[in-house]
Amino acid sequence: MRLIRKFLRFLYTSKIKIKVGSYGHPLYVNGSSTATKKTFLGTNVNFNGMEIGGCGVVKIGDNFHSGKACSIITQNHNYEGEKIPYDNTFICKDVNIEENVWLGNRVIILGGVTIGEGAIIQAGSVVVKSIPKYAIAGGSPAIVFGQRDIEHYKRRKEEKRFH
Repeated sequence: MRLIRKFLRFLYTSKIKIKVGSYGHPLYVNGSSTATKKTFLGTNVNFNGMEIGGCGVVKIGDNFHSGKACSIITQNHNYEGEKIPYDNTFICKDVNIEENVWLGNRVIILGGVTIGEGAIIQAGSVVVKSIPKYAIAGGSPAIVFGQRDIEHYKRRKEEKRFH
């Protein structure tokens, strides 16, 4: 079983390395994932099943971790175009995820959002607005309901204690 998991991790990681615009080392992909050429990954990025789609640019910083079945959606149909309910054009919006961010399982991030350094997003959340640094946010739509201990966070960062 361990050998099968290791082989699947190799396949998932290889697929993402081919798909993205750039990535840092190491990169860990532990579940089936997709991305676009407009996706740029920092170092020590960990996907546990991530779908990145659309025409917007996605930048993910160093030491990022995602839970299972997360999505980043960077395009939407143009509902104010020539036809209803929408026309054949798309609205593209970028997503920026800063360093040391952790997403729980099944988080959805919509275009036009920045998630600040050190933020944690609760499982099952839908992020439709930007989240500030060190925030703990959740819900649908995601709202900030807490904050990391900033001094503790900064000490661990200075000590380079990354998972």
